[in-house]
Amino acid sequence: MSNFSTHVLKIPDFRRLLFTRMCGLMALQAQAVIVGWQIYSLTHDPFMLGLTGLVEAVPAIACALFAGHVVDVGRPHRIYLICLSALALNTLMLFLLAGGILHAADQTVIPWIFGGIFISGVARAFIMPASFSLLPQIVTRADIPAASAWLSSGFQFAAIMGPAIAGIIYGSYGNTIGWAMPMVLMSIAVAMVASMSAPTRAFRSHASREPAMQSITAGWRFIWQNQVLLSVMALDMFAVLFGGVVAILPAYVDQVLQTGSEGLGALRAAPAIGAIAMALYLALKPMQKIHAVHLLWVITGFGLCMLGFGLTTHFWVAMVMLAASGAFDSVSMVIRSTLMQLLIPEDMRGRVSSVNSMFIISSNEIGAFRAGTGAAWLGLVPSILMGGVGTLLVVGITAWRAPRLRKLVVDVAK
Repeated sequence: MSNFSTHVLKIPDFRRLLFTRMCGLMALQAQAVIVGWQIYSLTHDPFMLGLTGLVEAVPAIACALFAGHVVDVGRPHRIYLICLSALALNTLMLFLLAGGILHAADQTVIPWIFGGIFISGVARAFIMPASFSLLPQIVTRADIPAASAWLSSGFQFAAIMGPAIAGIIYGSYGNTIGWAMPMVLMSIAVAMVASMSAPTRAFRSHASREPAMQSITAGWRFIWQNQVLLSVMALDMFAVLFGGVVAILPAYVDQVLQTGSEGLGALRAAPAIGAIAMALYLALKPMQKIHAVHLLWVITGFGLCMLGFGLTTHFWVAMVMLAASGAFDSVSMVIRSTLMQLLIPEDMRGRVSSVNSMFIISSNEIGAFRAGTGAAWLGLVPSILMGGVGTLLVVGITAWRAPRLRKLVVDVAK
């Protein structure tokens, strides 16, 4: 395979998968900005911002194990399509209620918003293992690093455009036009995944039809006995759980930087600005060998960026720190996703990916709850600084306790 790879972009179903994920993620990112700003505008309570993460995490984690089993014994494409359709209906409901089409008092809007977040959590539990299982049916093993990097680039593009545009639209035109954006984008995602080819739609794993609990237990046993996979998942989970600051950005923008929703959109997009540049580089020049020890270095960089972010009171310095954290996280994302695709057998992709989704959801949504709670109890800046220190401690403990991770090198071509 050429060092500079655009080959995967010539595969129709990969393009459809890429654009499906981009539109869906852009919708969810835009929704997160609107939810955060609307909740904070109505309550002025950083704890409520953290609570949004917890409300999404609980159903996602609760459903994740069963979701993996369903994907492994079912058709991943069908599950993916059903879940995206559910999210499209969910955004329509939020557009009507939170967007002000159906007039409701502020006290009524907040429960509806939290209800929409809960529904998103349920759907996300199934979406991640379904899309993970589809990728190796669309591209070859040798193309997986490039495909992972392109998907990461699409993710980062969505993370840039979704928050930035949503912040501008919401700040300029208000709730109704703001909520129309995620509704339209999610509808496009449904149309894209529905247009995939017949072989992709028909793919079903060859996993045996064992009882659900036996199947779920087998997935956990496989991960628990694989030190590398367990270390990679745990490292990412705890690093982001401690270091994530996205949930409290509305309060940070208001109290520290004193800017409006436009500033919030820019800061939410900042990590993706650095990440997409790195992801595009890795897509055009995919890794031929995966050195797992590089995870430790890039997550160390991520933790240092969070410390720098917590110590600044200048908007542009905050932007630079978040952009640099995104670049480090992009390398981490590509290494993690490639290792998982190469190390997990086909008949366990759904179950192992669902466990990984539990780790990711724990890191993002429970991390959001941690950040919001810490900000409410300790203050914004102490919460951010403690999170950065926690990330660095996680790296040190992982380096000490996981010698196989430090030594692992995977040749992608073999």
